[in-house]
Amino acid sequence: MMRSLLLIFFLSPPLYCHGMEPGERVEEFRLRDLQGRERALSELSGERLTVLLFLGVECPLANLYAPRLTELATEFESQGVRLVGIDSNRQDTPQEVSQYAARHHFPFPLLKDLNNVVADALGAERTPEAYVLDAAGTIRYRGRIDDQYRPGIAGARVQQRDLRAAIAALLQGADPPTARTTAPGCWIGRISKTPPAPTGDPVTWSRQIAPIFQAHCQECHRPGEIGPMSFLSYPEVQGWEAMIAEVVAEGRMPPWHASPEHGEFVNDIRLSSAERELIAEWVRQGAPEGDPAEAPPPKAFPQGWTIPNPDQIVYMSDKPFVVPAEGSIEYQYFEVDPGFTEDHWLRAMECRPGSRSVVHHINVFLVLPEMIGRYTRESLTNYLLWAYSPGLRGLVYEPGVARHVPAGSRLVFQMHYSPSGAVQKDRSYMALWFAKQEEVRYALDIALAVNNNFIIPPGAPDTEVVSWYEFASDAKLVALHPHMHLRGKSFCFHALYPNGQREVLLEIPNFDFNWQYDYRLQKSKPMPRGTRICCVAHYDNSADNRVNPDPAAIVRWGDQTWQEMMIGYLHVARPRDPSAVPAAPTSADRVAAYWLPLALAVIVIGVAYGWFRTRSKTVARVASAMPRSTHV
Repeated sequence: MMRSLLLIFFLSPPLYCHGMEPGERVEEFRLRDLQGRERALSELSGERLTVLLFLGVECPLANLYAPRLTELATEFESQGVRLVGIDSNRQDTPQEVSQYAARHHFPFPLLKDLNNVVADALGAERTPEAYVLDAAGTIRYRGRIDDQYRPGIAGARVQQRDLRAAIAALLQGADPPTARTTAPGCWIGRISKTPPAPTGDPVTWSRQIAPIFQAHCQECHRPGEIGPMSFLSYPEVQGWEAMIAEVVAEGRMPPWHASPEHGEFVNDIRLSSAERELIAEWVRQGAPEGDPAEAPPPKAFPQGWTIPNPDQIVYMSDKPFVVPAEGSIEYQYFEVDPGFTEDHWLRAMECRPGSRSVVHHINVFLVLPEMIGRYTRESLTNYLLWAYSPGLRGLVYEPGVARHVPAGSRLVFQMHYSPSGAVQKDRSYMALWFAKQEEVRYALDIALAVNNNFIIPPGAPDTEVVSWYEFASDAKLVALHPHMHLRGKSFCFHALYPNGQREVLLEIPNFDFNWQYDYRLQKSKPMPRGTRICCVAHYDNSADNRVNPDPAAIVRWGDQTWQEMMIGYLHVARPRDPSAVPAAPTSADRVAAYWLPLALAVIVIGVAYGWFRTRSKTVARVASAMPRSTHV
């Protein structure tokens, strides 16, 4: 999930029929349950209150709130309250709805609203959304469950328990504290009853939209990857049109946080303004498929690993770790002996979660032989090998570049779990590809510009922390990776070159802890000896930061998410034999290499010319003073 960015352009949400509001009465309706039986609202209603819940199989919020709905159903059942789930999404088949209900062990019935008839009658728009009806069928509350989750934001705590407060008040004979709230979440995937009015040149999935999705979306939105739904084909996209339009308009998808003003990155997945407008227009036109013959051939993705046939796979543990359905989980650490009996050079690495729905990120650290039994968790920060997080793919170094791992080294998996609403088991793992030692010209290392000596005051909305790193020898910069936690606000990498020039390498104006990207330079950048990297980070410890664990806390360095970190990771390639690779030229080098020799040549020529003229005159004077030769 992600923190919302600034609105890129305005796109009106879909307009449906008038939504029913508190004070209006819901008429009887009939829907089929998961066994195919037709059920009437009156048959399922509670004695005192009935809570209608609009849910969706693949909606992240509908899944996150599932345990809370189960708790509410159990808590209030004996008091005459009945919960009834309704799935109105066109994209959710009855079989998928059954699997969703079984996965979450709902203690209440779940109905399938074919053709979104009930959703249209009530004006329900999103999942999850709740309607609380009294015994007469009158709506007494409509809106969200509570304020913890929103698209892109998982709040650290619940502040307003709106649905629970409404139920409790009504059971006591009082009005709800708030009768109407706005439900965030996923737009209900509707079957439209009226064709859209033409607005311009036709835009279709097959001709214009599918190529955009192949280039920017399908890497994550396909089976087995981090995207909660697959977008490989037109049938899979149907029902998600409104949600696609919204997240594209708000800049939440595709997720990319680097400022376009600085740097070019090979893994940049941003949409152009023209592509964003095409998607918006396609949705306005009703998201037509067009002619399937015009669609591009399916994009081929590697099955499993980024590159095939890893040389070794290392699991985090022998047994899976059990992740609870909800709550906060401290980082878990697993030390593994991969059995390195000889030195290795790693040319590629990739970490993969065992259960993608709960693994927020994986950090794998290298434990050198001399560190075994002596390291601390804090010291591991200096030995990051590779990682996984949403948006972070496998790492393949360019030819001739590899990472050295000494014989006898061990690995430590640092696991950060985010509960998904259902109990899960995870056994994450890592793949390694080895290079031949004779092929390695550059040794890659991950350098750190780190500051672990800072204090973020309580409630402070904008605390600046700075860190530095200086290159002691010539090197090549390959990639950058900023790391902060939930209070992270912005991050910027600056380069200060020995010749006095300055450059912004990467700017993240809106840092999002949920997306831990590495930013891979389009072309590796020479870093002359003496270059200094300055990292500037800003933190928001105020109550306005919705993911802030505790605005009243004094925050210091620590590896847990309620603490903070300030690290600028630098992926650096250094020549194994410095004499074999010329140093990267600076401006001073260019002056020395071109203008200085030219100037010296001019001086030498001038001196030589002057010497020659002087010598010629001297020779002439000597010759004139000598007696003429006589010949016999």
